[in-house]
Amino acid sequence: MVWQAGQLLHNGKYEILEVLGRGGFGLTYKARHRQLTLEVVIKTPDILQKRDTEYEDYVRQFEAEGRKLAKFSQTPHAHIVRISDFFTEGQVPCLVMDFIQGQTLMERVKTQGKLSEAECLKYIRQIGSALEAVHQAGMVHRDAHPGNIMIQPNGNAILIDFGIAKEIIPAGSSSTDYAANPSFAPYEQVYKGSKANRQPSVDIYALAASFYYAVTGQKPTPSMERRLDNRPLTSPKEINPNLSDHLNKAITLGMALEKENRPQSMSDWLQQLELPPPPVEKKYRQEKVNPPQPRKEPKVAETTAPVNPKPSENSLQKKLKALPWGWLIGVFLVYGVIGFFLFVAASPPRRIIAVAVAMAVLMPGAATSPLVFSAYFFVLFPFFLGWMTIIVWNSWSLGIFIGTAFGVILFLAVAHHEKHTWLNSVASLIFIISPGLVGGIASGILAKMNHIFAGILMGIVFQGLLILNIVFKEECKGNKISPFNIFLILAVTNLSGLASGWLLGFLLHSKG
Repeated sequence: MVWQAGQLLHNGKYEILEVLGRGGFGLTYKARHRQLTLEVVIKTPDILQKRDTEYEDYVRQFEAEGRKLAKFSQTPHAHIVRISDFFTEGQVPCLVMDFIQGQTLMERVKTQGKLSEAECLKYIRQIGSALEAVHQAGMVHRDAHPGNIMIQPNGNAILIDFGIAKEIIPAGSSSTDYAANPSFAPYEQVYKGSKANRQPSVDIYALAASFYYAVTGQKPTPSMERRLDNRPLTSPKEINPNLSDHLNKAITLGMALEKENRPQSMSDWLQQLELPPPPVEKKYRQEKVNPPQPRKEPKVAETTAPVNPKPSENSLQKKLKALPWGWLIGVFLVYGVIGFFLFVAASPPRRIIAVAVAMAVLMPGAATSPLVFSAYFFVLFPFFLGWMTIIVWNSWSLGIFIGTAFGVILFLAVAHHEKHTWLNSVASLIFIISPGLVGGIASGILAKMNHIFAGILMGIVFQGLLILNIVFKEECKGNKISPFNIFLILAVTNLSGLASGWLLGFLLHSKG
């Protein structure tokens, strides 16, 4: 349960005042040190998540990292929140930090708009020095966004709220839930798990993105959208023309999409913030003026179009090996048998229910996937196959109505979760649903003309293109497929199996 205001902890040493926030497995309280009458922040694992299979791992890592942070705070840093205590209350580890007065950098920009270059530089240098000390101690902050940069009344910046055990996510959460501030997290932190999450390049990206936000007043394009949708990062100088060229370059360098293209240490990146020295002019005792020479026309160099190298066979072989072929074949055969018996033995109403079940298998995956907005047709495909099948059984009006209503509601929910505004969600829906409507109507016409083979073939080809587009394009670049996308491929394959089973049933039924 959540501790209530007035509850005493650590033998009465601390009194809970209020809950400040919760996320993932973590819970943060505002409390009071009763003897010193000082306000503090207490961070603990969320007891309500205790039934989650990952909870025990989180608690162990929380305790290990908490003790490490407490030891680190024995040498105070002027721009890092001090860890003042670490104790256990009823088997729940508690990390105690100073409560910092002031407003976050996020709040400051929201109220004042973009900040001056000089003010931004002051804060970023201070937080950069703090992160440099964290990295030298063998740690990574993992959450250095503007909401965790506190501006004190004296004008100094303090880094707060370490992302303890941040890579361990509750089973009911997605990677996008985990990245509560996607505009400030590099894609490898959201997407590639704990190993990438513990590298200094994560903090370099976050601090550069925080600089971007402070000096422009706008959040940068989320790294996942840059990665999956090929959306460009707008140069901060385009938004704020007064920004110095060298700072514009430093920000974009720190926010390079691939971590290999960013500075490899915080100190290297901080050096990019320094103004380059002016060019040194040579001075002579006696100046000699040469007469003007005839101007020569520059030679026009021949230009050739860059040739993109062909992918090597080894790379293709690695990609093919990355696919779970055994699972794909097994699932395809199982669902093929299911599809066959659904066609032969089931009544038309049960066939309609079967289509709804197939849709339900695929839809929740779309709702939790960070890939959903890079695979628009993936969301619409169940309607495509469902409409085609339902129309065959002369129940098309009811099927289309139910399928479309369900899909629109789900899509809006996913879009609102990702886009954070209903206006963008509706705009995305209008843009994306148009080709789906065309596909549904076309498949329905084919089905009414008894060209069911053509309709199902369209579905199978469509799925093949889908796998190539989503998995090969985004997953196999690292020669590895994430667990979620193994599920995605299996879900897609089960629909292919159903379609093939229905086709077999139709052919045998027509011959009989």
